[in-house]
Amino acid sequence: MEPVVRWTGHEAGLLRQALRKNVKDFAAEVGVSPRQLTTWEKRGSSIRLQPDNQTSLDTVLARADMPVQQRFAKSLTERAAAGPDERAEQLLRTGAPAIRHEADGKLMVQVDEGIYLAGPDGTPDWLDTYLIDQFPTTNADYARFVAATGHRPPQHWPGGTCLASLRDHPVVWVTWHDATAYATWSGKALPSARQWEKAARGPKGRIYPWGNEPTAAKCNVAEAGIGMTTPVDRYQSGVSPYGVVDLCGNAWEWCSTESEPGRFELKGSAFTSPFERVTPSLHNAANATMRDNDTGFRCVTAVPNSDDRPG
Repeated sequence: MEPVVRWTGHEAGLLRQALRKNVKDFAAEVGVSPRQLTTWEKRGSSIRLQPDNQTSLDTVLARADMPVQQRFAKSLTERAAAGPDERAEQLLRTGAPAIRHEADGKLMVQVDEGIYLAGPDGTPDWLDTYLIDQFPTTNADYARFVAATGHRPPQHWPGGTCLASLRDHPVVWVTWHDATAYATWSGKALPSARQWEKAARGPKGRIYPWGNEPTAAKCNVAEAGIGMTTPVDRYQSGVSPYGVVDLCGNAWEWCSTESEPGRFELKGSAFTSPFERVTPSLHNAANATMRDNDTGFRCVTAVPNSDDRPG
């Protein structure tokens, strides 16, 4: 696991809990007094530890076994995901209402027509209005598709049945053909790479869905140390300007754009990827038959007429 960038009393307390040690034993391992450790934990994020103490905590974390490191990483990311984020809360509270699609029941949000700044150079581009799934296709969504069509279930479902613990995680182990079959069944389509990028970056070409600051805590990437997918609604602080969630990290998403014969673009990166790969303008592609534990999808559709919108 990567060292913590900045240790405060909060991170020290989480590491102690991950190690399942009492204050006295953990203080002895770090090389401070129990009283000092208690003060750290009481003051939480308001106290920044001295360099020698930070180094000591780095060493304790590096020596910890994998279950401890995973518990510590999960605690860190859960706090980051659940923490207050004024921009996200305002956007999700006052943004355009989501539309529930009549076929698969997923919430979709509207991306208005107009120019947006595309690619790493911010080149002006135009797209018509469309709707995009607010969240990636989950295992629960895909299970309804499998039940209705008899389509092959993903290989990580024991006996072909989705585990209850994964129902709200993005479906993975799906090929481009699998994703396209779901989209066809639901009366939708896979987004083009341009549609996906605009939904993620907004019209002004921000670097990430949440802005221009490289904040790894807003998505499930390799640095988090979780090592698997997470629920699609966990990282709402990473919401895009249009109210689209979980676009970066967690699972790569198939697009309809063919980069060369038989290969299609992937967007968003995954829990297996370093944070540097989450940039929505990044180009990535894979063979249409590829399936992996970090690759899923979401869908788009045209905006219905006002008199026949799904309720």
